Amino acid sequence: MAYIELEDLRGELDIEGSGDNPLLQQAIQAAQVYIESQTNRVFEAATDTRYYRRDALDRDDNTILHLDGDLQSVTTLTNGDTAGTAIAATDYWLLHRNYGPPYRAIQLYRNEGVYWEFDPDCWVSVLGSWGYSTSAPYDIRRACTVLAAYLYRQKDAQMFETTAIVESGAIAIPQGIPATVDRILARYKRYV
Repeated sequence: MAYIELEDLRGELDIEGSGDNPLLQQAIQAAQVYIESQTNRVFEAATDTRYYRRDALDRDDNTILHLDGDLQSVTTLTNGDTAGTAIAATDYWLLHRNYGPPYRAIQLYRNEGVYWEFDPDCWVSVLGSWGYSTSAPYDIRRACTVLAAYLYRQKDAQMFETTAIVESGAIAIPQGIPATVDRILARYKRYV
């Protein structure tokens, strides 16, 4: 699902007709891809199953399984044994407990006798809601709108990155991605 609607972008650009809808939709999609690639995050949660091998365990505490993305909630947690044993929600907690969601790890309770298993050709699986939040935060939606408007306007931009006017000695260099967008995205950047 897109972080913004077509109407949001039309309003930003003050476009009333629907003739440019395909270009507007492409700009929205490109903006969303840029946002996700720059932050290493998806901002609207979706249900998915992810699989983990032994190398996802914490080096110092083998009760902690590090996740490769932002987790909102767990539907089913399955151990990596050949039987595919489900781990009860009462046997683990999601980390970081003080700041989540989103969560970045799962820790098994130490006193429950449950431990991570990784039989040959078997991985721990986590079925859950994956993403930074259930819907994109306001400032991410705003960054998507500003960036999509910028990308849409590029259809009217000159073909070259730098324009030199020899007679007057002027050089025009395009501005690039709006600074507002980069400032917003910097707050959400996840380092992997």
